Amino acid sequence: MSATCKNDEQKRRLRKALGRFPTGVAIVTAISDDNRPVGMTINSLTSISLAPALLAWSIDRGAASYEVFTNADRFTVTVLSDQQAELAMRFATRGADKFEGLEFDRRDAPVIPDACARFQCDSWRSIPLGDHTMLVGKIIDYDHSALPPLVFLGGQFQPAESGLPANTLAAA
Repeated sequence: MSATCKNDEQKRRLRKALGRFPTGVAIVTAISDDNRPVGMTINSLTSISLAPALLAWSIDRGAASYEVFTNADRFTVTVLSDQQAELAMRFATRGADKFEGLEFDRRDAPVIPDACARFQCDSWRSIPLGDHTMLVGKIIDYDHSALPPLVFLGGQFQPAESGLPANTLAAA
């Protein structure tokens, strides 16, 4: 097995192996230079530091919103609850009107309501890594609820507590 995926079959196999690690599901949002909200579903969120309070997530360089996020002064990460799989799918769909009919708080970057946690961040660092860029944010405000989180495992969204699939993504 090569350390670099050279064809679609190798990428598929690696994605399937990585899919055995359960991750949380979040939506990251920002405001574009022309003052429109942008957002995407992510599952690459990680805590970096408590002092200063830093978190990081990664964006594919081919993402439609890549330039918006890499140039944004601020972004918000909203960790989704186990009842928000449909919202996760909407924000994962390229070309979808992601904010249509969605009431959200617009604190510099849209905050998705009824979620597990929210982290409002100033952009702190941008680090190119392979075909992605890691964006590090300095947390300037945050809150959380007691709602159970949405989890992604084996190509499916799952409620964290029941282990039953809430929605299925296309096969990885």
